[in-house]
Amino acid sequence: MKWMEVTIFTTEEGLDPVCARLDMLGINQVMIEQGRESIEQFLRDTAKYWDYADMDKLVTSDEPCVKAYIADVADNRAAVRAIEDSFAELRNMDVGLDLGSLRTVVRITDDEDWENNWKIYYKPLEIGDRLLVRPSWEKAEDTGRIVLSLDPGMAFGTGSHHTTRMCLEFLEKTVKAGDDMIDMGCGSGILSIASLLLGAKEAVAVDIDPIAEKIAYENAAMNGIGKDTYTVLVGDVLSDSALQDKLCEKKYDVVAANIVASVIIELSAIVPKLIKKDGVFIMSGIIAERLDEVLQALDKNGFEVLEVKAGDDWRAILARPKR
Repeated sequence: MKWMEVTIFTTEEGLDPVCARLDMLGINQVMIEQGRESIEQFLRDTAKYWDYADMDKLVTSDEPCVKAYIADVADNRAAVRAIEDSFAELRNMDVGLDLGSLRTVVRITDDEDWENNWKIYYKPLEIGDRLLVRPSWEKAEDTGRIVLSLDPGMAFGTGSHHTTRMCLEFLEKTVKAGDDMIDMGCGSGILSIASLLLGAKEAVAVDIDPIAEKIAYENAAMNGIGKDTYTVLVGDVLSDSALQDKLCEKKYDVVAANIVASVIIELSAIVPKLIKKDGVFIMSGIIAERLDEVLQALDKNGFEVLEVKAGDDWRAILARPKR
């Protein structure tokens, strides 16, 4: 099926009114795209969570816009004209808000399923010697590997990125039967779920994004893992002392953090409180330029580095408490 994509250019202040007006017209399949200024401000406000951002991929337009999607059939072409007329009318009204140009651009797209198109980029992926990560919508031949089925949603990854792959390789190497594991910044839950499939007894997953809780539990269930062995918690370990206390009620054999260098540096002062003396600390998401900073923080906080992996510009570290 072909779709008509109607883009309405506006301002940050105008995004909600534009969506509301589309809703009044009975159109609710929309996508909001922030403008360059808003994205740059977001990156500044959350700088400690980012080491690298590709602005060319994050920003599609300097102007904020709302994209409405309507099936390209004869009966709906009048709806497009109604949108154009409606926003032409709104341009001439004094609503007390800066709504920007409100210009509209119509494009016909062959995308049959714009909501799920991102799935074409994910295929079954062999990782290490034993793991096979399989997106839930893909079939995979039986190769004797441990199959981890995953539906990341549009917000998280499936293991194809170097940072996740290197973590999984370290987990495959270190997780033993009966281990307790904790995953800091779990996203889709891939690392903690993989640990359970590799033989861990229990796993705890933590993320600051509430969406991660839902997706991680769904992915765990897809792999036959229940809440008796798997717990997902939402919060910021760095700033939430109550969450820190809860996590430190027990000690873990494996601690994994696939985040960014700045967060790992801060975590390195917290992890000694919750890792067993013979446990391992797996870290990834470290851009090459910041590797030395992370290594210095690990040494300062009592860790011995066992191995460093490299994948393009990314680094992963396997460490343990000094003995």
